[in-house]
Amino acid sequence: MDAMMSTIYGWWENPVKFEKSHGVNNTLDTEIIPKSDHEEEEEEEEETHILIVEGFLLYNYGPLIDVLNQRFFISIPYEECKRRRCSRNYTVPDPPGLFDGHVWPMYLKHKNIMDTTDIGIVQLDGTRSKEQLFNFVYGDILNNIQKTH
Repeated sequence: MDAMMSTIYGWWENPVKFEKSHGVNNTLDTEIIPKSDHEEEEEEEEETHILIVEGFLLYNYGPLIDVLNQRFFISIPYEECKRRRCSRNYTVPDPPGLFDGHVWPMYLKHKNIMDTTDIGIVQLDGTRSKEQLFNFVYGDILNNIQKTH
């Protein structure tokens, strides 16, 4: 987690430099968040940068929670989760019983801890299509950006 925090702070300090050093194409920024006519006239413009951090353990680590502006959690039922996990091809395959004996119990443990916190996590239904999930999250992020500008 320390390495992740170091990476996030590096991005936070200078998002453009971070993006360039990590090969991120940030030329699409204006397509994602179009500038108004008024903003284009200003000499110094404030750019908006979005960093997405993913993983189901994120909301159990205090220092990370403190730097996240928005929080989403995509959950799926056991059967769907197992089906997806079993359909993946890992370089080193899961040993028999790993999902039921470790993966799912750890997911439930950390999800339960997360559920007892009051940190403003938006719960999303992972059985919805990728497009539906994307559209919801994208819309929510844009709304948040518009509120702060």
